[in-house]
Amino acid sequence: MSHPASDPEREPVDRADPAAPSDDARPRPRRLGLVLALAAVILVADQITKFIAVANLTPGQSPRVLGGLMYLSLVRNAGAAWSIGTGLTWVLALIACVIVVVIIRLASKLRSGTWASCLGLILGGALGNLADRIFRSPGFMRGHVVDFVSVLGPDARYFPVFNVADSAITIGGVLLVVTALLGIEFDGSRVHRRPAASSGRHVTDESLGPNRRASPDD
Repeated sequence: MSHPASDPEREPVDRADPAAPSDDARPRPRRLGLVLALAAVILVADQITKFIAVANLTPGQSPRVLGGLMYLSLVRNAGAAWSIGTGLTWVLALIACVIVVVIIRLASKLRSGTWASCLGLILGGALGNLADRIFRSPGFMRGHVVDFVSVLGPDARYFPVFNVADSAITIGGVLLVVTALLGIEFDGSRVHRRPAASSGRHVTDESLGPNRRASPDD
């Protein structure tokens, strides 16, 4: 029995290959470049503002800015916030080095723009303060960090004096927590948590395995 020749007009013009990955299934590009670019911007901004502060501010004198919302108080900090750990400057520098290495290793695997932005802010801030520890007096890995922004009062009266690097680290850290709470993964996907009761799954003897029977409480 012969089959009629197929009509070319009835043939589909384009047939999707079921084995070909869809746009959503394709892996997102890596975000290392975004992390490094954002970190570089923060690092440059931090060092430029510190250079301006050192050149124009005098310790003990705090110009009032924005109607008293902010004061420019030049402080050289050997420790962390509130001058904690002033005798452990080299330890703080080593911790900053570890943070930088860890972030760069994580960034090489990132495919999420949100995670990349958070880590870029933290990396830039860590590098900004680490540069002070390395290059400023009194010496290598013992340098004092330049802080110059005092909120609501001069000379850290109400809040520790900080700089651009500190601000980037704080903002990046807060955004990192929010990103994790939203369920955004490193690869850019998002975890959707649903209650088990609303999943619509039915427990059967087959699903429980041969050695267990579904009880009424299941």
